[in-house]
Order: sequence, then structure tokens, then C-alpha cells
Amino acid sequence: MVYTFLKYTVRLAMVIFCRNIIINKPECLKMKGPLLVPFNHPNSFLDAIILDILFDEPLWSLARGDAFRGKMISRFLTSVKILPVYRTSEGVENLSENYKTFDSCISIFRKGGVVQIFIEGKCVNEWHLRPFKKGTARLAIKTWEENIPLKVLPMGINYSSFFRFGKNIFIHFGEVITAESIDLTASDGVRNQAFNNLLQQQMTKLVYEIDKEDKTKQREMLERKPSLLTQILLAVPAAMGYIIHAPLYFPVRNWLFKKAGHTGHYDSIMMGLLMILYPFYLVLLTLIAYFISGKAIAFLLLLLIPFTAWCYVQMKPQLDK
Repeated sequence: MVYTFLKYTVRLAMVIFCRNIIINKPECLKMKGPLLVPFNHPNSFLDAIILDILFDEPLWSLARGDAFRGKMISRFLTSVKILPVYRTSEGVENLSENYKTFDSCISIFRKGGVVQIFIEGKCVNEWHLRPFKKGTARLAIKTWEENIPLKVLPMGINYSSFFRFGKNIFIHFGEVITAESIDLTASDGVRNQAFNNLLQQQMTKLVYEIDKEDKTKQREMLERKPSLLTQILLAVPAAMGYIIHAPLYFPVRNWLFKKAGHTGHYDSIMMGLLMILYPFYLVLLTLIAYFISGKAIAFLLLLLIPFTAWCYVQMKPQLDK
């Protein structure tokens, strides 16, 4: 219930919060399980959220184990289909818990479910594919050893910005990898390496390789300028959207940048905070309009204010400075 509510609420919110989501193979979003979706990890928990709201099927995610502190938090994360993965830095004594998570994933696959996994492990804000962790290969091969017809669908996610609100997001799916692609009779090291080689061949085509200082390449690959007609039609409502939403956006942005501007999690936390705060801000503005101008104006503003936000997102700068 909680998962379904959040999925459709965030899906609706993304109409405003993301400028454009460009997908090379939209048909992949309708794929059924058992399915494992390994992808790169440039933007903290926003990566998983984006894929989750796009897929028709419910998606289980794997997240860093230190987020599961406390029974209430652990229970909530499990309710929204998130399972823990522990790294050495989070305590060697916790590593055995990963076997339980792998067993849970295999159980999900056995029921025809879908799991997404970050192949690089750690999040880094960059347009670059980093070395793979071992978990993806081990999970896929262990599932195949259980005679589960798992499909592995490589995916690359690329953002136009890691600091600007209202970004272009590029989703690239590769070709499905199946058990027939790997010699399962080989030793663990050989078959894990064979799996990662296949995945590497695909992922290098799906993840953009752009230097942070190369602004020309960023413009060529990441920017999508609105047409002249769009600029003319949206100029006035976009300006209104900037003025109306500035009292919410700028205080939150300035406060959060001081706290998390250099952690790699700024963009995801900013998106999460705005999604939580925006409904309250919208209600506040609507109530003010109600007491000043009456019910009809308040209802009209309830519809128009989000529209002006969408207009501004379409017109605003898309790339980091």
C-alpha cells in the first residue's frame, strides 16, 4: 500500500520535477520478471526512484546497509521494497547479512519479480562508468544455478545536471543477458569475469563519458533547448513560476547546499525535500488566496501554480555551471 501510493505520487510529481526523460527503448519498461536490472550510480537514491516510477512492474532495490538503522526505519524501507547490502566500511560483522539479502532476491526472482542493483556500489556525481562490484555477477549466477530463468537487462542513466532542479534524464537500455551467455560449469572466478565482461561491453555504450570541464560536449549531449515557439508561449507563465516558487526553492537550496553540497547526495536530497514540502507550500498559497479572493480563485490557483512551475522548468538552464 505504502509502496504503491509513493510510486504513483512521485510519478505525478516528476512531471514538474524533471524537465525531460528520454528513453531509448521504452518497451523495456514493460518487461516482466524474473528480471535483474544492473545500472550505474551517479546520483544517490534518485537513480533508483527514477527507474522505479518508470517501470510497470514493482521494483525491489538494494541500498547501503547503514540506512537500515532502527527497527522502524528498517520496517519502512522493507515496506517500500528496499533491501540492505552491507559494505566492509559498514562493519565486517554485517557482511553475513548480505547472504540473507541475496536469498531474498532469489525468492523475488522465483516469484517473477524485478530487482534493480547498482553495479558500481558507491555513488559519484560524474558522467563516467566506474569499476563493477562483484555482487551483480554473483547474484545473477547464483540465481541461474537455482534453475530460475533470470534475464539481466543492463541500463545506463545519465543526467544533464547534478545540482540543478528540473533536469534532462537519459535512460539507455542494452541487450538482455541470459544463462546461455555464460558457462555455468566454469569456476566462480572465470564465470564471474565472463559475466562482468559481457556487462562491461554493454554498459560502456549506455553510460555517457564526459569530462566535467568539457562544457561543449555537455551541451551537445545533455542539453535540449526549447523551440522559439515554446519560449514565446511559456515566457510569461515561466516568469510567474520563478517568482511564485522562489520563496520555497532558494531557502531550501541554500540551506541544503551548506549541509550536503559536496557529498554526492545533494541532488537526491533536494528532490526529496521539495517533493515533501511542495504540497504544503501549494496548500498555503491556496489558503491565502481563499481568504483574500474566495473559493473560485483559490481553486484556479491550485491548478495554475503547478503549471507555472512546469513552465519554468521547461525554460530554465539545464547544465551545471
